[in-house]
Amino acid sequence: MKTILITGASSGIGRATAEAFLASGWNVALLARRSALLAEVASGQPNALALPGDVTQLDQVEAAVTAVVANWGRLDAVFNNAGIFTPQGTIDEIDVTDWHQSLSVNLTGMFNVARAAFAQMRAQDPQGGRIINNGSLSAHAPREGSICYTTTKHGVTGLTKTLSLDGRAFNIAVGQIDIGNARTDLVDALNDRRIADGKPLMDMMNVEDAAQSVLHMANMPLSANVLFQTVLATNMPFVGRG
Repeated sequence: MKTILITGASSGIGRATAEAFLASGWNVALLARRSALLAEVASGQPNALALPGDVTQLDQVEAAVTAVVANWGRLDAVFNNAGIFTPQGTIDEIDVTDWHQSLSVNLTGMFNVARAAFAQMRAQDPQGGRIINNGSLSAHAPREGSICYTTTKHGVTGLTKTLSLDGRAFNIAVGQIDIGNARTDLVDALNDRRIADGKPLMDMMNVEDAAQSVLHMANMPLSANVLFQTVLATNMPFVGRG
């Protein structure tokens, strides 16, 4: 039975992905800050391990990886998913605190999780594993007022490319999934803002479809890798003029 660590597993895409992996028979370690919600996801699931923690704190991430290995012997995959979307605005309107928080969670958090996972996958026997980073369509085409989020997601793409190269020597496959408008609380909140501004609602897809895409990537043999996958609501304005 394979083992995955999922960050941001208490809600949204992370929770849906955790539920998909559990349904497919994986051991699933759930890492997020909200312990009550993690316990809710893990309830009644013998193959689930709730690990409350903050991805911005390297010691807490390393402790989570240690707990995974103590429970199940190895770490086969990571879905590096935790992220935030701070209030929108033009650059002169952005609170600098929101900028630093975005960098801390969306980039430093991703780095911390990848670092701890890479070290474990490199050291374990048999060597190797898979790291899947959650990027965004914002890594290709931003929406207005998203300078904090968009900048960090471009950074995630750089992280993915470099990790993919560095992982080759250790049988570590690294890929990225860029998801467009999966129905989550975050996207619902963005739609609420659009309603307030008199704009049409964004097209959305079921979050479970995004989760199944992550599961597909993780189930591939380490001899094959999806370096980048884009999954999006069919009618959202991503290509052409929308």
